[in-house]
Amino acid sequence: MSCTVLDEVFEVIKERKAAMPPGSYVASLFEKGEDRILEKVGEEAIEVILAAKKGRKELIYESADLVFHLMVLLASKGVELSEVYEELRRRRR
Repeated sequence: MSCTVLDEVFEVIKERKAAMPPGSYVASLFEKGEDRILEKVGEEAIEVILAAKKGRKELIYESADLVFHLMVLLASKGVELSEVYEELRRRRR
């Protein structure tokens, strides 16, 4: 499994956090603060559950949204994606 695209997206999220460009969805989440980011993660988690009952295409789409918003949360807390990878590796041993 290649995580390259996850790493690329995470880098963009961190860049948006640092630069806060106008019109950026990610920047708007950071501007709204932690509560809004947590709400989005919760909303997306529920949408994944509902999508699982609908079908494969919906599940894939909503899973991507959940992973994206989770990465925004990680960036907001200063957690690197590599730390999550390492935790998964540790659990696999």
